[in-house]
Amino acid sequence: MKTISPKIKGMHCASCASIITSRITALPGVKKIEVNVATEKASLSFDEQKISLDRINKEINKLGYRLIDSTETGQNLPNTSNGQSHLSARADKEEKLKELASQKEKVQFSLPLSLLVFGLMMWDIASKFFTSLPVLPLSMEMTNIILMILASIMVFWIGQPFLKGIVRFIRYRAANMDTLIGIGVLTAYLYSAAITLFPAVKQLLKAPDYTYFDVTIVVIGFVLLGKYLEAKSKIKTGQAIERLLGLQAKTALLYKNGQEVETAINEVKVGDIVIVKPGAKIPVDGTITEGVSSIDESMISGEPIPVDKKIGDQVIGSTINKQGTFKFVTTKIGADTMLAQIIKMVEEAQGSKAPIQEMADKVSRIFVPIVLIIAGMTLLSWILIGNYFMPFSSALSYGLMAFVGILVIACPCALGLATPTAIIVGVGKGAEYGILIKNAEGLEKLSEIDTVVFDKTGTITKGSPEVTDIISLTAKTNISDSLQLAGSIENLSEHPLAQAIAAKAKEEKIILKKVSDFEALEGVGVRANIDNIKILIRKPKAEEAVNSQIKNLQSQGKTVVVLEANGQSLSLIALSDTVKDGAKEAIADLHRKKIKTIMLTGDNQIAASYIAKQVNIDEVIAEVMPQEKSTKIKALQLAGRKVAMAGDGINDAPALVQSDVGIAMATGADIAIESATITLLKGDLHKLSQAIDLSRTTMRVIKQNLFWAFFYNIIGIPLAAGIFYPLFGLFLNPIFAGLAMAGSSLSVVSNSLRLKLKKI
Repeated sequence: MKTISPKIKGMHCASCASIITSRITALPGVKKIEVNVATEKASLSFDEQKISLDRINKEINKLGYRLIDSTETGQNLPNTSNGQSHLSARADKEEKLKELASQKEKVQFSLPLSLLVFGLMMWDIASKFFTSLPVLPLSMEMTNIILMILASIMVFWIGQPFLKGIVRFIRYRAANMDTLIGIGVLTAYLYSAAITLFPAVKQLLKAPDYTYFDVTIVVIGFVLLGKYLEAKSKIKTGQAIERLLGLQAKTALLYKNGQEVETAINEVKVGDIVIVKPGAKIPVDGTITEGVSSIDESMISGEPIPVDKKIGDQVIGSTINKQGTFKFVTTKIGADTMLAQIIKMVEEAQGSKAPIQEMADKVSRIFVPIVLIIAGMTLLSWILIGNYFMPFSSALSYGLMAFVGILVIACPCALGLATPTAIIVGVGKGAEYGILIKNAEGLEKLSEIDTVVFDKTGTITKGSPEVTDIISLTAKTNISDSLQLAGSIENLSEHPLAQAIAAKAKEEKIILKKVSDFEALEGVGVRANIDNIKILIRKPKAEEAVNSQIKNLQSQGKTVVVLEANGQSLSLIALSDTVKDGAKEAIADLHRKKIKTIMLTGDNQIAASYIAKQVNIDEVIAEVMPQEKSTKIKALQLAGRKVAMAGDGINDAPALVQSDVGIAMATGADIAIESATITLLKGDLHKLSQAIDLSRTTMRVIKQNLFWAFFYNIIGIPLAAGIFYPLFGLFLNPIFAGLAMAGSSLSVVSNSLRLKLKKI
């Protein structure tokens, strides 16, 4: 049994995924296929003895799709560790950018035209009811000729995908949203062209002068815009993987036969000895065999304070060595490294969310044949039954008008506008408030959230250590003296804790002293001479750990250092990451919305609990690694919770994507921002509550829009079919079918514009 993860060409909606799944599952030898719409990839298991990938492709090629085995091109990220992954990802992105550029050209042509025609259509309709409005200067004949030329371009150039959707529906009984759009616009176009080019047909059918070229232009223009925005969103989603790939080291410094040998990363093997110098990126995962160091693992843990490492400790690929040279033996390479696992989790989780447009795609699968059956039966009924009550020419005329009227009024213009118009306004409104929303999916899911999971560092806290306490241990030492000595020495160090102490001294406007004989002591601290006094800034010793003052500070999750002069301890300096301004109020806003709050962090339990208590978070889950964060999110989802994850670090990327809605702080890592659906500018947590209000309002408007879109069809189709004609003499002329369709579009757009007046 072979399992591959092929890319899928030609897929663009949920019904496409359904078609591919059903067709391939039915083939002999195929065990399982799972199609991922967001990443345009699939997980396919099949028996090579019974079926080949070429045979599978033959089945779906005729439907407009193709599977490309990414393992053959190096695009299967978890199975590669060399530059081929980067090259393949770049080539794939370039191909998508070319497709997007082609779509953009069509949008730039069609959208202005659609807006112009839509405006003229509204004006023409309004002028029939309001005599004060001037009538358009062009004659009906000239207007029809101009519109027919423009509609021809729209249908046969811009609308080619929709026409192909009709062909596939006829040949293979596979219908998606393209099929529905195609049948509607082509019917309206052919009917309009027939009565425009052949007056005899118009006279024979006793048809009115009204045509539907304008309807054709407007529908295609707006639907194409939606497709373009969707494609653009998918490219942005893929940037998360691209950036994660960029974190990987390109080379490693191996220790072989007593010499240092720089080697390409793909040539490193398990068991090799690697040398890592200060400031260098650790190439792969392994265990230290010689030396000590302080390593920045913020990529993994999200914590800003480097972690001290000694012989026997584990090191993680792509983290950064801050100080000290050490050697380690490699234990994991390629797909087994933690970075590769993070990439794999992000990729797998990306397609787990259903886009809001999926409902329309599902409806289209039954809506298309039902509308066609209704229209066809209506035409036959008028011809066969109507002929008994009126002349055949009249019955045929009414039948054709009913047929066209049904297809026109059933054309999904309002259905197509219902979501994008509300989303466009909602997203714009969010941008005004510093809430950046990537796609409609984010707004849909956020409105249903009942649990918000927060990372600690950089999300609830400021993300960098600050001096919180200075405690004198002798009567002769005051706070200013301690800060002067410590600030003078730490100003020469690049360690984050040292920089925090130096920053505190500058903040207090302390005059720094001249320092000599500065030395960094690996795993201990720093020492130097000031005014012939030997100053040491170090970690508390084991015997000092029982000190009540130190224990009290550490119980609050603070890091404590001891300032020592000539062997005598002068003071304790405590540092900690502090809570963001407004974080407590933001959590209170969520509680008022009856939303549960959870802190999920790689920090220790003591520090996490102390911060959580300050902001009144409901639950704390501490000391978790990136893959565990994603697992915790899954567990909450399996328990029936609708989960939003708020984070800012590289280590949060898998959890952000796994959650129903990922929310990133704009002050955090680019990868977190790319992995998230929503980004909060300035990392302001208050905007999270505003985003939820906005999403709930937007979704309420979308549901209203969908109601009106379906309402017009439910009422309009029977009217267009003429079922009320025998009883009340009511018949929906295609002119009024167009008016009803325009009215539905106008009501949807107007309702969406109400969002502009909403305060959040």
